[in-house]
This record gives sequence, structure tokens and C-alpha cells, in this order.
Amino acid sequence: MSCNHNCSSCSSDCKDRKNDDLREKLNKYSKVKKVIGIVSGKGGVGKSLVTSMLAVTFNRMGNKTAVLDADVTGPSIPKAFGIKTRCMGNEQGILPAETETGINIISVNLLLENETDPVVWRSPIITGTVKQFWTDVVWKDIDYMFVDMPPGTGDVPLTVFQSIPLDGIIVVASPQELVSMIVQKAVKMAKMMNVPILGLVENMSYFVCPDCGKKLCVFGESHIDEVAKLYGTKVLAKLPINSDLAKSMDEGKIEFFEGNYLDEAADEIKNILACE
Repeated sequence: MSCNHNCSSCSSDCKDRKNDDLREKLNKYSKVKKVIGIVSGKGGVGKSLVTSMLAVTFNRMGNKTAVLDADVTGPSIPKAFGIKTRCMGNEQGILPAETETGINIISVNLLLENETDPVVWRSPIITGTVKQFWTDVVWKDIDYMFVDMPPGTGDVPLTVFQSIPLDGIIVVASPQELVSMIVQKAVKMAKMMNVPILGLVENMSYFVCPDCGKKLCVFGESHIDEVAKLYGTKVLAKLPINSDLAKSMDEGKIEFFEGNYLDEAADEIKNILACE
């Protein structure tokens, strides 16, 4: 009864839904093989950290990787990689920034006059910008692109789900019971949009005591395995509370983090995508 016949702003699957393909075309000079969305049901769970670490991990494995920062009002990817220069363009389109190890990045912070300028835009402009990051940027020979989405299930996540051909999503969560409930919202949204769920990553899962080496569950016992089982997906990784990782993000040196936190997750993701 409340339908306004604008299917582009709706995730419902009703009999009157138009069969139009809403996906935007990639820039004709671009080539992207696999696109993975990184989502979370709420903010503050380390989604951008996981996005950055995945891009770095896949890059270390010999893949050409890229990060599309779709969190337009709260961009943090350029800071994580220590990029301050503005993106340039040519007749082909916008050229993404490139990190020291060759990861391609686009973010609204790389287009602003000053990185501290707030993005005070209404929703249509924000969603249009995200689409342009796909259509107007020249992504050359990218094996794996990671899309860092804003938290929740609002306009921008919906735009990414409908406009960009995602091969799958990874849901990031923290251990609290409330968050496990919020995670289910993100998982259900992906299922509504018919986007495969590659798995879950739990951040801040535990803290390793530097004196005795014991794992301490600072935020209580994890519920991520229960959520994964409920929706027939996998827990790809459980990341610890680690001050070195936080420092790497703050100092713009995330691509030089030490450790193999997401190596097994990367292998699992590759296997899943190879079987599709």
C-alpha cells in the first residue's frame, strides 16, 4: 500500500518489482575481476581496519588490490594508508591514489580541498558519489576490490548492493551480544539483495595478556559462531585487540602491519569465489 514505485530505493522483493538491472557500468578503461563488500551492522567495530588489512593481505599474496571507500561521510581509508595527496584525472577518468605497495584507493577525502572538511551532503549526492567511484574512476587490472561501506542498512549500503556487481560480502562484528543481533540485520539485508555472504570477521575478539599469554575476553564471550551457524556461513577470522594494529592505522602505516591475521581468511575467500 505504501509503494511509491521507485524500486531503486527499496530492497523488497515483491511481485510488482521491476526487473531492471540497476548495476552501473564500469569505466570502459577499467578492469576489475572480483568485488568484495565489507559491511557492519553498526559503527566502531573496526570495519575499515579489516578492509585495509584484507587489501594488504591479498596484495602481499601477489594480487593487484584496490579499496573503494564508500563511507563518504566518515572516510578513514586514506588516513590508514597515509595518503594525503588529492586524486587527479585525465581524459579517461579519475585516477585513484596509489599506496607505497601499489594498492589503488579512491575516497572522498582524496577529492576534498582539505581532508578535515566535513561532507555535509544530502543522500542523493552521497549515493551518486559512490556510483561515480565505480563508473568514473580508472581501475586498471584489479584482481580484488574491497568496498568499505558505511555501517548499517541505509541508502549507501543499498546503493552499493544494487549498483556495484558484488561477488560477495564480509560482515565485521565485535563480540557483544547486542552486536550479534545487529550483525543479523546486515546478514539478512545481504540475503534480501541476493548477495553471497563470504563469511564473518570478529574484531576485538580477545586480548592476549603480555605477562602470562592468556586470552582474555574483554567484551564477554563471543556469539559469532552462533550467528555463522544460524545463517550457514563461516567465521573467517577472530582478530585480537592489538595496540600495534591501532597504531598502524593512526600513523598511516597499515600496509606494513606485522602478522598473518587474515592469511587463512584470504585463502578461504579465494576458494569460495573460485567455486562460484
